[in-house]
Amino acid sequence: MLLSAFQLIRPPFETAQEKTLDWLVEAHVQAEGKEEFRQTIKEKLWHVGCKPDWIEKRGHVLADFLHCNWEKMDIYRLHETRSGKDLSARSRVFEIEVDKVFEQYYPEGVEPPDDFIHVSCTGYVSPSGAQKIVSKRNWGHLSTITHAYHMGCYASIPAIRMGMGFLSSAKEKKRVDIVHTELCSLHANPSLHQTDQLITQSLFADGFMKYSMVRESAPPYLQILAIREEIIPNSIQAMSWNVVEWGFQMSLAKEVAVLIRRYLPAYLERLCKGGIPKNSLFAVHPGGPKILVQVQELLGLSDRQMRFSFQVLKEYGNMSSATLPHIWQKILQDPDVPTQTSIVSLAFGPGLNISGSLMEKRCGS
Repeated sequence: MLLSAFQLIRPPFETAQEKTLDWLVEAHVQAEGKEEFRQTIKEKLWHVGCKPDWIEKRGHVLADFLHCNWEKMDIYRLHETRSGKDLSARSRVFEIEVDKVFEQYYPEGVEPPDDFIHVSCTGYVSPSGAQKIVSKRNWGHLSTITHAYHMGCYASIPAIRMGMGFLSSAKEKKRVDIVHTELCSLHANPSLHQTDQLITQSLFADGFMKYSMVRESAPPYLQILAIREEIIPNSIQAMSWNVVEWGFQMSLAKEVAVLIRRYLPAYLERLCKGGIPKNSLFAVHPGGPKILVQVQELLGLSDRQMRFSFQVLKEYGNMSSATLPHIWQKILQDPDVPTQTSIVSLAFGPGLNISGSLMEKRCGS
């Protein structure tokens, strides 16, 4: 099973991290309704939030983050409600933007895949953007659609597992397309000032990615050697991603890093039977800079082995399930990564779930 044909779509807006943090301060002050709250929230946000030296910029579909005229906001009309518009309004934005993405990925005249896997944890609309494009292009007799929703940052690994099953189910199947549409910027709530909320508001971004799973492909491609998903015992309270009236809310416990650190070495032994291949690159989902630094220190990895994870965090932020595919694309496109290089991928999410894969880059030279 091979992964190829990675295609990235950037959100319409990108904002420097420093400006976004300044916007968040303004939003929290507006939501609190007290100017004297400014210094308190600014100091806290800049203390716990992800700094510009880790993230340079983040992409977003909303123009809201470009100004502080609350009356002209699409979602964050904080002068009306402290949390911004409700989930129904945010879902309408999700639907409009995801429809645009599928139109761009699948214009008139392209060949449809045998299967679509639509991955998202930031919006659910039925019929989905995948269903709409199949209907519009009259592909209903050619393509099957599966929705891989609400798994969070690790969802690319289960999506690959699904795709492997689909390709194996019938010899006539040639291609499965996996499409990630993550609009994390829809789900901030400036009326919540807790530490974990400030961390997520400073970290998450929007991202879109499409790639194909096939049996045969011209290089470059990633060959899948192993995948594995496990839930850390007694960890269900460590992380959550729940639907509430204003949107989707994440909660993070302090022990997340400790749990991952304790469980990861044994997990890697089960994923990489026979040991981690020498000089492997690591595609670690940047749940935050602390996660990357911890994994690097725990496993004794060099900066070279971790460079793509840090690079994607710096250039894009955390795009939930779309983030690992961004790292894979960079590895494939980099001419300095030779053929037969092993890639160990890791991602974490509610459960507490650890998902990973072992792949090998093939570039034909």
